[in-house]
Amino acid sequence: MNNKPLRIALVRLTALGDIINGTVVLQLIKKHYPDAQIEWFCEEAFAPILHEHPDLDKVHSVPIKRIKKEKDFALLKATIRDLKASGPFDRIIDMQGLIKSAVVARYIGKNIHGFDSASARESVASWLYKTSSNIPYENNVIRRNIDVVANALGFSVTDEEILSKKPCFAAQERPVFLTSDTKNIAMVIGASWPSKEYPKEKFIELCHALESSNCLLIWGSDREREYAEYIVKQAENATIVPRLSLKELTATIEHCDLIIGNDTGPTHIAWAMNRPSITLFGPTNTRMIYETPINLACESDSQVDINKINKQDFSIQTITVDEIILKAKKLLESS
Repeated sequence: MNNKPLRIALVRLTALGDIINGTVVLQLIKKHYPDAQIEWFCEEAFAPILHEHPDLDKVHSVPIKRIKKEKDFALLKATIRDLKASGPFDRIIDMQGLIKSAVVARYIGKNIHGFDSASARESVASWLYKTSSNIPYENNVIRRNIDVVANALGFSVTDEEILSKKPCFAAQERPVFLTSDTKNIAMVIGASWPSKEYPKEKFIELCHALESSNCLLIWGSDREREYAEYIVKQAENATIVPRLSLKELTATIEHCDLIIGNDTGPTHIAWAMNRPSITLFGPTNTRMIYETPINLACESDSQVDINKINKQDFSIQTITVDEIILKAKKLLESS
């Protein structure tokens, strides 16, 4: 009798928010396969957020972006060699559904499960899978992650199980820059492109309306740092946090009373860590989050085509401060 633990490879290369949202599958796999050995393959820039995860046996950094930028063929050969040597796995699951993620999965091995041609983001990716699931691309992204993994491994997950999930990352110590006598509200002011960003002038209004709170401005790029500096000059209760590593970012979000932010990775950490949040949507929609009683959304009136995102849709600017504050106060009262 073979009592060898199931060895599972998860492929989700990018982006930060999608990797964060995908981590919920780890505890669900462990619920059904407690002894499973799980390894995650992702782009090297995002690997640190997964390092030392209690449900992961190994994190594989895949330097695709660096290979493309530097046209480093020696690194490409070394990466392919490492992928081939990482197996064998009992099951390889492509949670992304792109050609690049399917190719990575195929270098790992052949026993691949992913989305079928009708539901993969790039239908050609499905050609490289041994088995596949039809999970419409328009479905909620977190539910898609869960369902493709559950289908691959032969179990199902209810909405109640998702709502009662444990935090997706291990607890960390409280950052020293958080106050102990006021509410700490993290404001995620940046995003992957400008039309996903709530105007800095309205973030100032939010700070003014939440004047008894410590508003922590989360930034990543130099441009976002300048954005934060503009806000603190006009809002006394706003604080610019230091440049944070991904681990430090997770710890900060974990210990805040509320997170208000654009549709981007740092905001999604709130849901992953079971912290109250309000995510702001303009050119994207609530498909990108799993709404709960404490994880809410504010949307513009834009008619979003998720298959063809309009990066020139600046409708996020029409979301009123009053709408956000109404939800924020209710969440703060119950936190």
